[in-house]
Amino acid sequence: MESESKQVMKQRKKQLEVLDILKEALTILVKNTNFIIFAFLTSLPLLFLMIHFETLFQQILVDTPRIVKHILLQFNTKLYGGFIYEHVIILTDDDATIHLDQDYYTVTSFSSKDYLPNLIQLVFMYLVPLHVLELGSAALTVYVSSKLKSEEGRLSLKQMFLESFDASTMKGTFITSLYLLSMSSGILLAAAWTVSNSYILYMTFGCYIVFALICFAALTKLLMVYLEWSAIWNMSIVISVMDGIHGAGALRVSFFLSSGNQKRGLYLMLVFFALGVCFRVPCIFLGCYKGGSGIFVQVGLFFLVNTLKWVSCMIYFSDCKERKLEKKIIDDVEVGKDLQSGS
Repeated sequence: MESESKQVMKQRKKQLEVLDILKEALTILVKNTNFIIFAFLTSLPLLFLMIHFETLFQQILVDTPRIVKHILLQFNTKLYGGFIYEHVIILTDDDATIHLDQDYYTVTSFSSKDYLPNLIQLVFMYLVPLHVLELGSAALTVYVSSKLKSEEGRLSLKQMFLESFDASTMKGTFITSLYLLSMSSGILLAAAWTVSNSYILYMTFGCYIVFALICFAALTKLLMVYLEWSAIWNMSIVISVMDGIHGAGALRVSFFLSSGNQKRGLYLMLVFFALGVCFRVPCIFLGCYKGGSGIFVQVGLFFLVNTLKWVSCMIYFSDCKERKLEKKIIDDVEVGKDLQSGS
């Protein structure tokens, strides 16, 4: 057993850092053109849906601040017979039309009748079709990329299609995803609640810097928790695909393998979150949701980032698993030494 421990120590590789994981994932993508084609073809339904989803999502993001301001203006008008604008209460008659800054405060020109139906449609798309299509794309990407990594060779496009579709694996992975969907939805609802209340506090008490600091701290903490848990949740999907462990069992294994690697998982997810923001924010400012080719470019970039993310999650899982196995062998050797010395 001691010789086995020495052999493990000799063969032990350095722990992969975030940049190492990203570099290895990029290498898999660049060296395997067939894999890119396979990922693109199997993601086509997802890409078409993402175009509609992103258009609707960006429109909701733009409309939400206006809706909140609209509600606050109406509330102040009914409560005080006027509303606060730059710390001055302006009185209005009951039948008077409110006209202020044409960009934000012209209530009569702003129509919100489509906001709620669009929001309901967006939530339904996220929970049902988008979730299922993202899961299928992720499972196929993880499986084929793991084959490419383990075999260290090329697979033909035909082999990828023939060997990747496994009904039992898809079913088990879907069960795991339902656990994750419920937990991630809870975090997203908490984030939406925090953002809404932060915005209302800012609109009401914007002159006080303490409220801005509290809101920023709350959102930052919530984001860090979400990203750290995202690494665990994504690893559980990889575990379902590669090891056939599903549901709560996959989550338990993922928590075990993630112990001691929380920061690494957090930073890895932070990279992809930052890339998503960098691609989405310019698109919102340029008004890509209004039409044109901008939204197609954004979705295409999202496809590349999403593929890279799942390949990186597969590599991250493999590295965490390898470290745990090495640690177990070394611990077993140490226990054996203690028993021998005790006897």
